[in-house]
This record gives sequence, structure tokens and C-alpha cells, in this order.
Amino acid sequence: MHYSVLLSESIEGLNIQENGIYVDGTLGYGGHSEEILKRLTSGHLYAFDNDIEAIEYSRKRLDKYKDKVTFIHSNFENLKEKLEEVNVSTIDGIVLDLGFSSPQIDDPNRGFSFMKDARLDMRMDKSQKISAYEVVNEYKEEKLTEIFYKYAEEKFSRVIAKNIVARRPIESTMELVDVIKSSVPTKYMLTRHPERVIFQAIRIEVNRELIVLEKVLPDAIEMLNIGGRISVITFHSLEDRIVKQTFKKASEVDKLVSGLPVIPEEYKPKIKLINKKPILPSDIELQENTRSKSAKLRIIERV
Repeated sequence: MHYSVLLSESIEGLNIQENGIYVDGTLGYGGHSEEILKRLTSGHLYAFDNDIEAIEYSRKRLDKYKDKVTFIHSNFENLKEKLEEVNVSTIDGIVLDLGFSSPQIDDPNRGFSFMKDARLDMRMDKSQKISAYEVVNEYKEEKLTEIFYKYAEEKFSRVIAKNIVARRPIESTMELVDVIKSSVPTKYMLTRHPERVIFQAIRIEVNRELIVLEKVLPDAIEMLNIGGRISVITFHSLEDRIVKQTFKKASEVDKLVSGLPVIPEEYKPKIKLINKKPILPSDIELQENTRSKSAKLRIIERV
């Protein structure tokens, strides 16, 4: 079953008000949502996920809170539009857990894992057209190289992309691993495990993960009521960099007017940082769940 990473820290960081309006942008298997719902009386939770299997599981798990939760089958990039459809224009908090649920990773039919043989897929929303198969088998060599450099920071990106194109069609995860293995020195494969980051890069491309994150953060900040908070849990440096830079920019006075004796209201900071350095998993959590190792939590408050 899925282990909800940094659960208590992210929920406590929201400073939940019992009558507030909250969003779980990454419902998954309901761990964070359940903790929010426990703290609500007249408040309400809107839970987003583009994986219908996760929604159906969480709908059952959270059945006793059904009057206080609305499930939305959509990517959280559509936060503003989907909430407007249900007449919600402001919120008191949102949690984003950007990791993948263990059942998704461990399900061989989803094609996320480089350790289990499966058809290349990696889609969070199984109804979308582009899967890992299309990326691996239809993208040009130059595009694959760009993705591997940008999303994996892999120094053998060019040769891996070249060999992928030469070996097409590639049907399964293990076929792709074999191509990666044949593209790098043996010692590098054993010590650096490039298959891990190449799979990450393809997954990011398939699900547009960084594009989605860049879109949702400004929307979420704009929708926050004064005192409302955002908790974001990231799992790799590319995600954390986007969150850190977005929060830093919104927490500072605009440089255009920073020297003025009186700062116009529209140029003042929109948020304050609750933690300047990311919150990391405790030793106890790391013992319970090794997949928490790379997690980082950043929290901000609307001012």
C-alpha cells in the first residue's frame, strides 16, 4: 500500500481551519486527503487526480467523509478552471505531493518501473494518447537527446538517444533498459544507474510534469485567501527548483520598485516563506519508507 510521504509535516504546515476550503491536488490513495478531512467540520475538500483508479480507491477509503469531499478527475494544472466550475474562487490551502504512489510504480501494467518488464506506458491518465511508447518510438533523436539532458541531466544522453532510434521498435521496459545498458560503460551502469533517470525523464515528458507544476503554482497562490497556505512535496531537483524559485519570486518585493520609500500594494510580496530551507523526512520515516529519501517539503502563506 502507498506510504504518504511527510504526511504530518505537510498537513500541519497547512494550519487547517475547520471551516476552510482545501484542495488536495494529488489525491493518489487518499493519505493526505484523509488527514485534512479529519480536521474539517463545516469545511470542504476538493480532491484532484487524473488517475481514475486512484480516485475510485480513495472514494471508498474516504466514504465516511463523503459530505465533505468532492472528487475531480483532472490534472491539478486545471485547478482554477475546475474549481470555478463548482463556484469556488478562493481557497484556504492546498497540498501537492508530486511523487508517484507505490501501487502505480509497482503495478507492472503501468510501465513506470525499470525493474519490472511491461509494455512502455507511464501515463498517469490512461485515457491520454501519448505514452512512453510514443516517446521512445516516435520522437526524433534530437528531441530524445534534449529530453534526457533537460529532465535527467544524463551525460550519455546523445548516445542513448542514438541507440534507441537504432533499436526501434522498442516495446517493453526491459528492452529499453537493455538499450541504456549497451549505451554506457559497464562501471557507469553499475554505479550511476542511468536507467533510473532516463525512465524519470520519459515519465516527466509523458505526463508534462514540470510544465504542469509551473502553471499551477501561480494559480494556487492567486486563489489563496489571506493566511492560506500551500504545502508542496517534491522528489527531484528539477521539481524543487521550480517550487523554490516560484516561491522566492512571490515572497520578494518586485525589483522595479524595491528602492521606493513607499511600495505600491500591487508590488508587495504575495506570500511569506514558512520554511526557508526544505523540510526533510525524519529518520523514523526513512526507516519505514526508503522511497521518502529524496522528498523535500516547502510551505508558504498568503499575506
